[in-house]
Amino acid sequence: MARSLLSHFPILSSSTSPLASSLSCAITPSKCFARRLFVRPKASSSQCFCTLSLSEPAASDTSSSARKRMVSGVQPTGSIHLGNYLGAIKNWIELQNTYDTLFFIVDLHAITLPYETQELSKATRDTAAIYLACGVDTSKASVFVQSHVRAHVELMWLLSSATPIGWLNRMIQFKEKSRKAGDENVGVALLTYPVLMASDILLYQSDFVPVGEDQKQHLELTRELAERVNYLYGGRKWKKLGGKGGTIFKVPEPLIPPAGARVMSLTDGLSKMSKSSPSDQSRINLLDSKDVIANKIKRCKTDSFTGLEFDNPDRPECNNLLSIYQLVSGKTKEEVAKECQDMNWGSFKPLITDALIDHLHPIQKVLQEQQK
Repeated sequence: MARSLLSHFPILSSSTSPLASSLSCAITPSKCFARRLFVRPKASSSQCFCTLSLSEPAASDTSSSARKRMVSGVQPTGSIHLGNYLGAIKNWIELQNTYDTLFFIVDLHAITLPYETQELSKATRDTAAIYLACGVDTSKASVFVQSHVRAHVELMWLLSSATPIGWLNRMIQFKEKSRKAGDENVGVALLTYPVLMASDILLYQSDFVPVGEDQKQHLELTRELAERVNYLYGGRKWKKLGGKGGTIFKVPEPLIPPAGARVMSLTDGLSKMSKSSPSDQSRINLLDSKDVIANKIKRCKTDSFTGLEFDNPDRPECNNLLSIYQLVSGKTKEEVAKECQDMNWGSFKPLITDALIDHLHPIQKVLQEQQK
């Protein structure tokens, strides 16, 4: 009999996981994806010895899991910057009140590039602490570490057998990183990690995945892969051979926030804010002090246009800074546009600096208390 995935879940709370009803160990062989993928439909065996098991989407709907399910993960940098926070974590705080939510730290994704074991372990713990400090409530959401759930990599291997290599070769991020590093310095995992991402999502029969505009391609691969598996192993042809038929995976939809999905660099409004940038001046880190934040905003790139405005393609830095101000101040886009339309940079920079400091202070306070 398949073992329960719940035994692998390090929930950072004593509360019951909302997955209990759908990830039961009492999964019959006919509902095990691994058997449906590799065992002939008319096999007479009545036992399944697979570690991975997936209940049918329709069968797992109960009154306790009636809410739509959403999953999301962030790599364990240990030093979350404003782009990570505004683009993902801040939205989680609101979404956990609406959806059946699973937030996890994707440490397996982090090892696609060179890393130090001890640093990765510490960064994983620090990232979990930041989740909680930002407001993720473990009485509402499940929080866990990706590598602690073995089914992620087990499902990845099964999905890899159904993934055309051409689908992976077209991934833009792989092309960019492999071109920079060279073929001899790029591991196979960098090519195949979109399949692991698909596993992260499909494993939990997710309805929605919050993504930024730059991540839509990876989610689209997940959707295509779900549809492919449903066709190959749940379609009419499989049913005619004696299989159960029916949908195996839900096809997830993207959940794109109206603002903040792509926070840009402070030194280049056309580049995404990233920890990989060699200059710390390009980003606001969640743990930056008041003086550091003020200095970075004072020195950030601006332009020489009169007034401030959203959505002018010739003013990417202006649009980025106004968007950041909108998100940390809690104001609407229209309110910010009206407030700032006649401002110059000399009057706006102190305004956004104060808004950033006020917004990040409660998070920093909680993290400082955790460290005592």
